[in-house]
This record gives sequence, C-alpha cells and structure tokens, in this order.
Amino acid sequence: MTGGPVGVALVGAGAISDAYLRNLTTFPDVRVLGVADLDVARAEEKARAYGVPVAGDVDAVLAVPEVEIVVNLTIPAAHAAVATAALRAGKHVYGEKPLTLDPEEGEKLLAEAAERGLRVGNAPDTFLGAGLQSAQRALASGLIGAPVAATAVMQNSGPESWHPNPEFLFQRGAGPLFDIGPYYLTALVAALGPVAKVAATARKARPYRVIGSGPKGGTRFAVEVPTHVMALLDFAGGASASSTFSFDSPAHVTMIEIIGTEGSLSLPDPNTFGGPLKVRAAGDDDWRELPVEGTAVGRGLGVLDMARALRGDVPHRASGSLALHVLEAMAAIAGSAEDGEFRHLSTTVREPEPLPADWNPEEATLY
Repeated sequence: MTGGPVGVALVGAGAISDAYLRNLTTFPDVRVLGVADLDVARAEEKARAYGVPVAGDVDAVLAVPEVEIVVNLTIPAAHAAVATAALRAGKHVYGEKPLTLDPEEGEKLLAEAAERGLRVGNAPDTFLGAGLQSAQRALASGLIGAPVAATAVMQNSGPESWHPNPEFLFQRGAGPLFDIGPYYLTALVAALGPVAKVAATARKARPYRVIGSGPKGGTRFAVEVPTHVMALLDFAGGASASSTFSFDSPAHVTMIEIIGTEGSLSLPDPNTFGGPLKVRAAGDDDWRELPVEGTAVGRGLGVLDMARALRGDVPHRASGSLALHVLEAMAAIAGSAEDGEFRHLSTTVREPEPLPADWNPEEATLY
C-alpha cells in the first residue's frame, strides 16, 4: 500500500492490549484489522469490544494482506519469535518492551528486518508524550545549561499485589530492571544521548512472592531475577546518572532529575505521558512548574508515529535501534551486577528528534 491509513494487527490480548486498542481504534491514520492470542476466545472478546474485524491465532492475522504493522504485545519470552514470524510474513513490527530477552536476539531481529526492508519499532513510547517531549525541548533550549548528571528512581513493593498473573514479571526478561527500567533508560537516552558504560549491584529480597488478587490470589511463585537493582551510567556526551529499580520498597517513589550547569530539571514519571515538568535555577528557593505541550493520550503513540513515518519515508522515533541500545544497557547492568565490573556498550543511537509541539494523533494526515 502507498497511501491512506496503515493497517495494524495486535498479537497478545492480555492486560496491556486495552490501552493500545482504546487509542489505536480512534487514531484516523491507523486501522486496526486484527487481534490474535494463544487464547483465541480472548482475542475474539477483545475484537468484539473494539470493533476489530479479524480475531484468531497469529497465523490468522498475519494472513490479512492489509495488515502492515504487527503490534507485538506478547510476554518477553515470546517477543523474538512473534516478531520474526511477522517479519517473515512481510510485516513491519512494533513490540512491547523489552525488544527481546537479550541483545544478541535483538541484533538478529534488526538484521533480519533490514535484510527484508522492514521496520522495527518498540515500546516504550512514553517519551513521545507531552511531559518528556517538553523536557527534551527545555534541555535543547539550554534552560539548565549543559547536563552534568541525573538521578532516576523507581521503587515500589512489586506488581504481585494487583496483577492477576504476575509470575512472568519475576522471570527472565522482566523484574524491575527489564520491565520498568526501559521507561527510565529510554527517557534518559532521549534526553542525554547514548550510554557508554555502566556499573551495577543487584539483590533479590525474597525467593518467593504471593499473588494478591484475582482467581490465583494466595498462590506462591518463585522469583527468578533480582528485585532491587542499582546502577551507575556514563553517557557518551559526558553526563552521568545514578539509578535504582526496585520491587522491594514499601514506599512508592518515581523520579528523574537532571542537573545542569545552570539549574535542575525535574521530569515527570516516565511511565506516563503528561507532566508535571519543573525547573529550579541556581538561587531559586523552590521548583517552578513549566508548561507542558504535546499529546498525552497514552500508549500507541509510537505505533502512530511509525505509521506516519512509514508513509512519509522518514525515520520513526521509537525505533528498534533505540530499543536495542536500551536493551544492551539493561543487559550490561545485569552483567555488571554479577561480576562487579564496568561494562562498555557496543551499540549507540542518536537521540530521537523531538515531536512538533502541535503533533496531533487525532488529526488525519495520510488521506
């Protein structure tokens, strides 16, 4: 196809699919044509709820010729296999985070896409929201001078209290580093550029967790990955950052603060799309809130930007190369926590171009 709305199909009808379907079915530049899941009945239920014409297994939606982008919402262990199947069916792929379980798988995926002339995009797309986009513009304007350092913290007691099926969030490819870390690391890379090297420590507070809600409430399950990770990051541009990712804290804390030569910038929660965004200059008594410009409609912005970029033959922002760099940073953090050594990254990436402040997902631009 060469014009008009871009056909999209979702693979994975779990909890996160509603957030995507609510938005993608309202964006005029995309058309949701299919929903797939291992549980076909669940796929059919979601398709009925959102008026999607095709529901079934993966093969069913890959067979729809008008589908151009497959949105891969499966669990991390299935990301590489589903994405590869979509590429081999001639479809572009936009996946949930992380890109794959490890950088080697990610490199193979991007290489196959390049060989086939297809695109890979990946969550998180929260950095395209009004809050973090306004932060990028503030940094580019020199509001706080040259960035020197950053602090990023995400800590809570873990998702098992509210998630009905939390086991996968404590398995390889998840935990606080790989499940929540992508939001923070992507925001930092978008603001400060690529990571050059990392060092880290990690701990696992308890070998088991207990499901706190839903049909499986009270069920105990094993924890396979560290649940408290602390990392130092050096960026190629000269800035550094300290970061904490934890499912072991009774206190809920989310923050990113960037210190510059002329002041500090307090960013919004990078797992959200809005504000607040605050600045504090040298000599100020308190933080001052900055205007936030852009869209905050939520998940799916990366898919939409990819669809518009596909039609316009320009780069999309939530790219596979950005996701691979963040994945390598996380793998390097995990490796450093095991061996106690600094890990140098082999990948790099250019900071994504900021969206225009008036970029409107609800405006039809392709027809």
